[in-house]
Amino acid sequence: MGIELKGWYLLAKEAEPSLRFQVTAAACAQRDLIVVVPWVLGNVISGSPILFEPFIESAKYAADYRNYHWQYICETDAAIQRYAVRLRHPAFRDHLDVHVVQKLASRAFAAANAWLLGSRGRPRFKGDRQMDTVEGKSNHAGIRWRGDHVEWFGLSLPAVIDPRDQVITHALGCRAKDVRLVRRKMKGRDRFYVQLVCEGVPYRKARHRIGKGEVGLDIGPSTIAAVGEDAAFLERFCEEVVRKNRLIRRIQRKLDRQRLANNPDNCLPDGRVNPGPKRWAASNRQRQTQDQLAERLRCEAAHRRTRHGQLANRVLALGRVVKMETVPYRAFQQQYGRSVSVRAPGRLVSMLRRKAASAGGRVVEFPTRHTKLSQVCHGCGTVKKKSLSQRIHVCECGVEMQRDLYSAYLARCVGDDDLLHADTVRKCWSGAEPLLRAAWSKATEPANGRRKPSSFGAAPRSRSGSPAEEGRAQAEVPDAVAHPQGCGESRGEAAVVPLRTPPGFSRGEVQSSTTYFWLAMMSPAG
Repeated sequence: MGIELKGWYLLAKEAEPSLRFQVTAAACAQRDLIVVVPWVLGNVISGSPILFEPFIESAKYAADYRNYHWQYICETDAAIQRYAVRLRHPAFRDHLDVHVVQKLASRAFAAANAWLLGSRGRPRFKGDRQMDTVEGKSNHAGIRWRGDHVEWFGLSLPAVIDPRDQVITHALGCRAKDVRLVRRKMKGRDRFYVQLVCEGVPYRKARHRIGKGEVGLDIGPSTIAAVGEDAAFLERFCEEVVRKNRLIRRIQRKLDRQRLANNPDNCLPDGRVNPGPKRWAASNRQRQTQDQLAERLRCEAAHRRTRHGQLANRVLALGRVVKMETVPYRAFQQQYGRSVSVRAPGRLVSMLRRKAASAGGRVVEFPTRHTKLSQVCHGCGTVKKKSLSQRIHVCECGVEMQRDLYSAYLARCVGDDDLLHADTVRKCWSGAEPLLRAAWSKATEPANGRRKPSSFGAAPRSRSGSPAEEGRAQAEVPDAVAHPQGCGESRGEAAVVPLRTPPGFSRGEVQSSTTYFWLAMMSPAG
């Protein structure tokens, strides 16, 4: 059950309840009143909200009871699972076992609870033919993995496995803890995978070495800079991932015309959609256009995941302890929405955090409120705000460096107290400056006739005024920055890459921390 807590003014302004009453009891006066609108879901899996008669209550009492209910009364997960078993939807009752339904109920409750607490947006519940993933509670009941096939609800689904793949062989040697079936659409056709969450340490290829030091990382909407103990790099963030906006826009406009032609009653004469509930019809050509758009975006996402994996391995080769500022993802989305949608910096940080943990390292994030790496100068201690167009840090004390590289270098010198240690920065600057200038010069060199990005700033100048020649090659400066503290090995779940595509299937460019196998779906006899 959900409880909507709102004042009269907000209730009149909102067309849809937002489920966000975050006022504490201490902020409420004795005479403050609110309107309580109780509601429940008609069905736990694909239901719609059902409202009950509202009533007036004291705001202070409601805030106290809300906290008391969530801490001491609400049974949460177990209660929602029992409720889901009793109210299984007729469309799913004959195809989903009890364990799968309970897992779906837990997912639905987690989504609604996150919406209630204001941490995520409004959840979208799945209906008929919209469920793409199902999973059980363990490998002992419901969906089960049995060596080379999946058993579920009387079905035996053999998997296509390549025994020459070392990653798959390593994963199958570990104990499977959870099993998940996934449906993905590729080129308009459904492809089915099984994902195994395995126990153990992920397989690491020989070419992916892990450094032993600390590395400072600076991620921007379109650039990424990393500074390690004896190497550094500055480059455009996922430069190879290019979105063909004109082609996608043409496909979207074609899809709009087809939707308007197939549903003339749902749209106004000027092309706008009529308000209120409605039913949409789709022709076969419209579905083909939808599949064309989805396939193009899928290929882009697969290419982006591949580049994220390469970048994460490259960063970890510099050091297993990654230090970086807390990335303001929401601010990036609001200011650089198109760039963030193509490059997805948040996904890279999540992948980097997972890979670092499996390698015995960690990702350390610290707030920018105290460090102010893009504003501070280690030479004289001056803190000065810079505009985003100023890509080079230039100070009167003589310090000059590319802004992103300089922030990554300073991030490496932030201690466990989330404060910048200026003495360490000054001590190591003489050895680190040639390394940073080499990375800066290499990044500003034009490649394949393309112009260098303006976000890198002008090419660095040597002391004589000519372009820095030392940036032509990779510089190696031992002991440029203080050595990090040692890190112990830790265990994590097995990370597995996709299997090779068998003959007759399309290749799927997917990377994840779980195991993927092709399922050969056997059709019934006759």
